[in-house]
Amino acid sequence: MTVDSVNATAGSAGASMYTGQVATRRPKQEMDGELFLKLLVTQLANQDPSSPMDTNAMIGQTTQLATMEQLTALSKRQEESFSLQMRTAAAALIGKEVEYLDADGKTVKGVAGSVSFAGPIPTVDVGGVSVALDKLSAVRT
Repeated sequence: MTVDSVNATAGSAGASMYTGQVATRRPKQEMDGELFLKLLVTQLANQDPSSPMDTNAMIGQTTQLATMEQLTALSKRQEESFSLQMRTAAAALIGKEVEYLDADGKTVKGVAGSVSFAGPIPTVDVGGVSVALDKLSAVRT
């Protein structure tokens, strides 16, 4: 017996009411506490009743979850700390002579007049030109 293929149409249940397009679900690309907990619950729900999960294994997995969450929190704190260090370093440049390479590859010298924290990398105003902090090549007093 053969089975005919089934194709989704714009009017199918998974289709969006307004656009007529089928909504696609994006899978998670990173392991977080929520996903880890779902996996643990699924494992417990589908375990063999005659040989349930070992308590030590469950404690080990719970410890792994706690460790992963702490490492994730630590990573976020390190990113915030690095951002604060960049801002502090940029602010300390005000009034100092700095150098950077312009678009033509020529070294430009000037005094840092102000700093902007609007983007992910602070920018320093050097003679009316906004230069990213990581593009500066020298600092002089």
